[in-house]
Amino acid sequence: MPVIAKTVLLLTMSNVFMTFAWYAHLKSLNDKPWYVAAFLSWLVAFVEYMFQVPANRAGFTVLSLGQLKVLQEVITLMVFVPFAVFYMHQPLKLDYLWAGLCLLGAVYFMFRS
Repeated sequence: MPVIAKTVLLLTMSNVFMTFAWYAHLKSLNDKPWYVAAFLSWLVAFVEYMFQVPANRAGFTVLSLGQLKVLQEVITLMVFVPFAVFYMHQPLKLDYLWAGLCLLGAVYFMFRS
């Protein structure tokens, strides 16, 4: 598997876990004390790191640090929007499109050379 494809796959998996670690407790653990939510989120974040660290190590062999970060941000938005709409039942807004277009600009500037 090409390094960039491996990096994208691992970062996508990482971002799924990261998004749940950061935001799912707002829906599923809202009635629990904050420290319970923090502990359970930490456990989910541990799994996230098991994907993120190898993704960044592999990606850094062919991408610059800035390219790796912008790639991660694009993947984050691609994971976050379906999470927000389908799991958290938030409305789909045009703001996600505008944010995505801004990220396309970031991709252009980071990958143009």
